[in-house]
Amino acid sequence: MTKVKIVYASLTGNNEAIADYVASGLTARGLDVDVEEMSQALADDLADVDVAVVASYTYSGVTDGELPDEAIDFYEDLQELTLPALRFAVCGSGDSTYEQFCTAVDQFQAAFLQAGATPCAEPVKVDLAPEAADWAHLDAVVAAIAAL
Repeated sequence: MTKVKIVYASLTGNNEAIADYVASGLTARGLDVDVEEMSQALADDLADVDVAVVASYTYSGVTDGELPDEAIDFYEDLQELTLPALRFAVCGSGDSTYEQFCTAVDQFQAAFLQAGATPCAEPVKVDLAPEAADWAHLDAVVAAIAAL
């Protein structure tokens, strides 16, 4: 059975909803899914799963387009890993009124690629809260993972 680890960072609940949606879709397809909030997750645990999904918001406060504080340790640890057997998908929310839109998605995508992992779906960038088109993109992520 395919083991999936979903790790999320959520300030407003949007990325927790994204993580839960993907988890529900994968569980319904018979996959073994574990969901964990990013500040509680260990990047090293990704070596024990077949697929990783990260859902993170992009923080835009003092500066524009940063990883949220609760994602930094996980992100930095991920950059130190070598994960050639891992498949991954990245999604997350941001605010398109800022110049740097959903850069956390791009940063996590790059970190997984640097670790030697292979993407199994296109990244999904959500403007604020998920809408119908976003759910459809997340359905594609679920389908791609379930097809592995």
